Amino acid sequence: MQKTKGLLGNIGIQVVIAMIIGTLVGIAMGESAAVFAPLGSIFIHLIKMLVIPLVAVAIISGAAGLGNSHAAGRVGLTTLGFFGLTSAVAVALALAMGEIFQPGIGIDFSSVSAMYEGNLAAKGELPTFWATMIGMIPTNVFSSLNDGNILQILVFCLFFGIGLSKVEAARSKPLIDGINTVVDAFVWMINVVMKIAPIGVFGLMAEAVGTFGFAALSTVMNLFLVYVATILIYGFLFYPAMIKTLTRIPVNKFISAMKKPQAVALSTASSMATLPVTMDVCEKELGIRNSTSSFVLPLGATINMSGNAIYYGLVAVFFAQAFHVDLGLGAYVAIILTSTLGAVGQAGVPGPSFLVVAVLLAAGIPIEGLPLLFALDRIFDMIRTALNITGDAVCAAIVDEMAGEVPQSQQQDAIDLR
Repeated sequence: MQKTKGLLGNIGIQVVIAMIIGTLVGIAMGESAAVFAPLGSIFIHLIKMLVIPLVAVAIISGAAGLGNSHAAGRVGLTTLGFFGLTSAVAVALALAMGEIFQPGIGIDFSSVSAMYEGNLAAKGELPTFWATMIGMIPTNVFSSLNDGNILQILVFCLFFGIGLSKVEAARSKPLIDGINTVVDAFVWMINVVMKIAPIGVFGLMAEAVGTFGFAALSTVMNLFLVYVATILIYGFLFYPAMIKTLTRIPVNKFISAMKKPQAVALSTASSMATLPVTMDVCEKELGIRNSTSSFVLPLGATINMSGNAIYYGLVAVFFAQAFHVDLGLGAYVAIILTSTLGAVGQAGVPGPSFLVVAVLLAAGIPIEGLPLLFALDRIFDMIRTALNITGDAVCAAIVDEMAGEVPQSQQQDAIDLR
């Protein structure tokens, strides 16, 4: 009895139960389940209220902590290299799965032709390299904070945090301590908001399932099944293999610890909204240092999107097969490159992934059927977000292991925690 009560008191278990109940209510009520939408909206608004300032101060804190470290350069390069490499591997796996199981064979999109938007191609234009670089630099950081421009906030806060680390310790320590105090305050606020997470999750799931249901999904069921299988392979084979090979964290412990942030990611479909939970689990349950998690996880929530890369690659193969387009080596290279760049550039917030248009255009694949997938994007987004935040945690664990600048006594404490 006591064990059951303890399980029900776990926020992760509560969120999963809420997801199941919300799904059942959505199926039973159909579109009228939208009446529960305000519950999800309130939860998401509370999270969004706190996430931007939390990300800002967490990145400053992490960058300041790493700035004076001899491993700072290695940490940054390892983090960015991990994100790029894992995204490329993810889309390569997606292409392989698509060719093996051929989910697009025999699909008829005539029933969704009326949904086609003539201006859809314009939404798939990728900015040039220099446009992207210039766009990352804020001209007014307060406007960036107000607009929620995550990449600009990241650039400024990283720069500012490193700048703080270069100021003599006697002068910078009080400010850094103050920033760390603000981080702790935001974490407390997030924990309070998370107490109503099951209610918000129920509202989100009831609305999503009730509005779109699984009827629309039946047209692309083969794609959905291959997509889920690819996500599971990557999340439960590839990432655990990296944990086992490159860290000292037991694989079972890592998988168990990630259940809570994965449940939140599934329900919110937002890496940014899940960030506080991911940070809390990485530090308290996996023994990852705050300086590492504060740097890697906010960065990962913004630019590490292996789940999106899988989605882009599979959708490309799916539509190529549906429209009888033969993909050559050049098309595959174009898909991998565009998917990787698109995944890195995708903001960590829920919403239709118009970057998939760029992937299809790059490979010369028709885009007529995409509106159907946009209608179902919430369902796909929930699943890929869970993989994205898992990748963030894997990267944090690997970077923490490679930084290797912890006194022996602290290393032993970390191992004991694990």
